[in-house]
Amino acid sequence: MNPIYYIDFYKVGHIDQYPKGITQIWSNWTPRYSRIQGQNAVVHFGLQYFLKKVLLEDFQEYFFGIPCAEIIHDYQTTIRSTLGVEHPRTDHIEALWNLRHLPLDIYSVPEGTSTPINCPSVVITNTHPDFFWLPNYLETMLSAYLWKPSTSATTAQRYRKIFEKYAKEAGETDLSFVDSQGHDFSMRGMSGIEDAMLSGLGHLTSFSGTDTIPAILTANKYYGADLSCGGSVPATEHSVMCAGGQDGEFDTFRRLIEDVYPTGIVSIVSDTWDLWKVLTDYVPRLAPQIKSRAGKVVIRPDSGDPVKIICGDKDRPADDPASQGTLQLLAKALGTKPNGTALPLINGAGAIYGDSITYERAERILDGIVHDLKLSPYNMVFGIGSYTYQYVTRDTYGFAMKATAVRNGHGVIPIFKRPVTDSGHKFSHRGILAVYEAPAEDGTPTYACKQDATTEDLDNCAFEKVFSNGQLLVDNSFNKIRERVRGGRVPAPVTA
Repeated sequence: MNPIYYIDFYKVGHIDQYPKGITQIWSNWTPRYSRIQGQNAVVHFGLQYFLKKVLLEDFQEYFFGIPCAEIIHDYQTTIRSTLGVEHPRTDHIEALWNLRHLPLDIYSVPEGTSTPINCPSVVITNTHPDFFWLPNYLETMLSAYLWKPSTSATTAQRYRKIFEKYAKEAGETDLSFVDSQGHDFSMRGMSGIEDAMLSGLGHLTSFSGTDTIPAILTANKYYGADLSCGGSVPATEHSVMCAGGQDGEFDTFRRLIEDVYPTGIVSIVSDTWDLWKVLTDYVPRLAPQIKSRAGKVVIRPDSGDPVKIICGDKDRPADDPASQGTLQLLAKALGTKPNGTALPLINGAGAIYGDSITYERAERILDGIVHDLKLSPYNMVFGIGSYTYQYVTRDTYGFAMKATAVRNGHGVIPIFKRPVTDSGHKFSHRGILAVYEAPAEDGTPTYACKQDATTEDLDNCAFEKVFSNGQLLVDNSFNKIRERVRGGRVPAPVTA
């Protein structure tokens, strides 16, 4: 599709609505507030995909690469038929086509870093006076492409931090297992394939475990990632477990463990009929084979209360297997092995749970594993699904793109919005915005926003100019972005 249509209808008429004499506009992309308690910063991620996919690829193929007469005719027909404007203005569209590039400068904090709430991560301005209308024309498309990967990257970072916390409490010193402890199960529940791709990219900034193949391919194409940046393991589904019939379920387990996957990791969904029978009958009978394998058998419960299923239901009678939970029954059937100075690992097995996992449930499960069961949290992997990655909106972190400065014949004029009817969430910044590195109260690096800055400030601050006049200036590697996401602590909010 021609990206000139990646807009809300009201953008069509804005070129005529601005005051006469405007030659330049500065707009910014900012997470204005947080609806997540205790989350005071947001990972900036996804801009490079937007720049490459939309501003370069889509505009080249579907706008600049199409004959101008065809572009104009199609635009006139579309706007006349849908907006009811008899003679749609097209001179600005034709002028942009004739220019053969997008006359924009785009500034950004390094992708993968976290910005405090209400600190801009992107500033956009036009480089040619005839195209003052263009920066905010991009608002809708930029918002639609950026809010989800940033939100998912922030969510994944939040999960990773809790995984690292409990790993350290359990005495683990090698945190490499955390890379695969959070596994992306979300694709089937997302709002389309591109949504799954972008959210899946955000997940991959903190983890390598994923079942979203398109996210890996997108990381490879747009961020130069190796295909090994994400991956999965052989795993069954309920149709596989049902196919041999309920009477043949034990043989299905045996065949998978001994014949189909005699080595390596295999994940077996285990609640098709009776999870507790699997853990108290099948696993003990297959214990010699499981313990002698070079690899791990991963038991996957897929229904019930995740905390009780994994850690045990203390309201059940003591002789009820459900009172012990999945990990304790696995440990009882297979035994545990020393793990250095850390809590023990189960011999040859572990568990994964991916149904309705939330951050709060994951924390309760990890707390139960480490402090009640006295087992290593590395016995457990979490499938993070669409319940987590889809139950968010642009308003989770209040993302918005707003113009804060214009230039006319008299110079730069700061502009802002400050509704008297609003609590403050919709207040905008004022003037040209620059962002500087600044220490937070705990000494960790963060950013502070300077309002009413100068154009010189914009070129000499923590922002990188990543795009200029149709040229990509910064091409981040996925490894570098991961390093920023995984290495930095979430900063405290700073204002200036």
